[in-house]
Amino acid sequence: MADQTARGEEFERKAEKKLTGWGIFGSKHEDAADLYEKAANCYKLGKNWDKAGAVYTKMASCHLKSDSKHEAASAYVDAANCYKKNSAQDAAQSLNQAVNLFMEIGRLNMAARYYKELGDIYEQEQNLDKSMDYFERAADLFLSEEVTTSANQCKQKVAQFAAQLEQYPKAIEIFEAIARHSINNSLLKYGVKGILLNAGICELCKGDIVAINNALERYQELDPTFSGTREYKLLADLAASMDEEDVIKFTEAIKEFDSMTRLDPWKTTLLLRAKNALKAKENEEDDLT
Repeated sequence: MADQTARGEEFERKAEKKLTGWGIFGSKHEDAADLYEKAANCYKLGKNWDKAGAVYTKMASCHLKSDSKHEAASAYVDAANCYKKNSAQDAAQSLNQAVNLFMEIGRLNMAARYYKELGDIYEQEQNLDKSMDYFERAADLFLSEEVTTSANQCKQKVAQFAAQLEQYPKAIEIFEAIARHSINNSLLKYGVKGILLNAGICELCKGDIVAINNALERYQELDPTFSGTREYKLLADLAASMDEEDVIKFTEAIKEFDSMTRLDPWKTTLLLRAKNALKAKENEEDDLT
C-alpha cells in the first residue's frame, strides 16, 4: 500500500510539472488530467482516500481549463466517492460542484441523481433539514425529466422527514399528492394504501379527531377500495380510540396490525408519539377528577 502511495505521489509530481511547463493550448491540461487520474488510481489502491479525493479535484480543475465540463463534473463525483470514506462534508462539497456543472450543461437527470445522493449523505449525518432540501431539489428535477418513480421516492423521503420534524401538514400534503398521482397509474396504484396510511398516521400525530375523520373520508373518495384494507381499519380503529381517549384500545389496534404486517421504524416512532400524546391527555383528565 505504501508502494502505491509512493507511485501516486510520483504521478502527481509529473502532473504538476506538466502544468508549469509549456504546451500547446489546452493539451498540457489534458496531459496533466491523465497523470492525475493515474495518481488517483494509485492512491485508491493504497486506500489513501483523502489524497485520491484531492487529486480528483485537481483533475476536475484541469478539465475545466480545457472547457470539458462533463469530464470535470465526473471527476468531482469521483472525488466525492473517495471523500465519503472519511468526510461527509468534503464529499458533499464535491458533489455540489458536480451538480452545478451538470446543471450548466443541461444534464438534469445526472444533477437529480446527485442531489438525491446529497440527500442520502445528510440523512446519514442526521441532518434532516438539509437532507429534505436536497431530496426536494432532486424530486423537482426528476419530475422535469419525467422520471416519475424516482421523483416519488424523493418526495416520500421529504414527507417522512417533515413528519419526523413535526411538520405534519407538509408531510400530509406531499403523501396525499403522491397518492392522487399514483391512483391511476397501473404500476403505482398498489402502493397507494401504504401512502395513505402514512398520511393518516401524520393526521393522528396532529391529534385533531375531526381532521382525522375528514381525512379518512377523503381517502375513500380517492381510492374506493381503501375502506376494505387493513390500513384503513388500523386508521379507523386508532381514530376511534383517540376519540374515546382509550390508550389500551389504541395499543391493541397497533399490535393487531403489526402481527400481520410489520410496522417500519418511521411508523412506529410516529405512532408512539400519538400514543404518548393520548396518554398525557388521559393523565391530565385523571388529575382533574
